[in-house]
Amino acid sequence: MIKGKEYEINETNINNHEMIGLLIKVIKSSDPKKTNITGKIIDETKNTFILDNKKIIPKKECVFEFSEIKAVVDGKNIIKKPEDRIRWKKWLKKKKK
Repeated sequence: MIKGKEYEINETNINNHEMIGLLIKVIKSSDPKKTNITGKIIDETKNTFILDNKKIIPKKECVFEFSEIKAVVDGKNIIKKPEDRIRWKKWLKKKKK
């Protein structure tokens, strides 16, 4: 995981960071079978996380806990392609200057 003041992932900026490699737990889902699934994110699409245990988790219907960061994120807030989500963070930095 990248560390440093401007790169540190925390609960306030998790929505705009790379999530591959992070440990997650589904703490709420519209599908009860998906609740309490845990794993490491090995791939991500606009609408899903793919975990190391081969589970495919839809973002739209879940609330996630990122255990390393102690952050809870509603999947509806991160339905974007990973590259677009990260690009948005860079755009915000440029705008603030």
